[in-house]
Amino acid sequence: MEIVCPAGTPASLRAAVNAGAHTVYCGFADETNARNFPGLNFDRTEMGEGIAFAHGHGAKVLIAINTFPRAGAEGIWHSAISNAAALGADAVILADLGLLHYAAQNHPDLRRHLSVQAAAANADMINFYATSFDVKRVVLPRVLSVPEIAAINAETQVETEVFVFGGLCVMAEGRCSLSSYATGKSPNMNGVCSPPSHVDYREEDGVLKARLGGYLIHSAAKGEPAPYPTLCKGCFTAAEKSGYLFEDPVSLNAEQLIPQLQAAGVTALKIEGRQRSASYVAQVVQNFRAAVDALAQGHSMPAGMLARLSEGQASTTGAYKKTWR
Repeated sequence: MEIVCPAGTPASLRAAVNAGAHTVYCGFADETNARNFPGLNFDRTEMGEGIAFAHGHGAKVLIAINTFPRAGAEGIWHSAISNAAALGADAVILADLGLLHYAAQNHPDLRRHLSVQAAAANADMINFYATSFDVKRVVLPRVLSVPEIAAINAETQVETEVFVFGGLCVMAEGRCSLSSYATGKSPNMNGVCSPPSHVDYREEDGVLKARLGGYLIHSAAKGEPAPYPTLCKGCFTAAEKSGYLFEDPVSLNAEQLIPQLQAAGVTALKIEGRQRSASYVAQVVQNFRAAVDALAQGHSMPAGMLARLSEGQASTTGAYKKTWR
């Protein structure tokens, strides 16, 4: 199976390719992609150089243009698609219907992938995108079990790509209102979930308080880990119960489900983490490449490869086994 790896910077792109990535996905340094953080992403020159480097080493580059345009500012997103085509990207990852239409009409030879932000979670939706916009691959939402993925693949000819490692969004993909409410920044339109500009850590009476947009998300005693204050992974009290009501601050790690995902007809395994360091990317890619190669050769996959790289050094299989809250 194809390993699709994140690159938030040119250094991460080179690290991913050198570590054995089949494909790298990245975005332009603007609001057209859903990881619009300061210090991340590529200007047009860097993107062209990155694509040339990847192609020179036998790897592909996908450009994520996966946010939803602001009314009246569609030209920013249209230019991003045209730039991706001109720079030789192997595909663009899109979520918005209007952008899919624009790409299909103006750049028919540019391969189109459907972003996880579109939340296409059944064969009828996927087949609609394929018929209407000639979408070749869909990134499935992280709310499906392995049998559900197998059922989808049995009813569509569109390639499927699934997340196997990294951050885990508990919302129907791209539909988060919590972060928007707390910070005024939309993950769908501004490309920022729990933006660092709205994060505040303060020690109060010996307790480290982590807030997002002024809302208290975590309280950590001295010596306890203090997770990044992401609302869906916050610690709250409701109905006299205190704890992680949505999801624990852990990472998705589906490495041991790779054989089942292959049997379900999955084409590509996607790693989350464009905001991560080049070193992190290299380590994750090396381990997943080793697992995929071992599977292809009929060998047993190494176990516990990535535990120390998971958030809080803890992980979950998310919805794949339907044990996720």
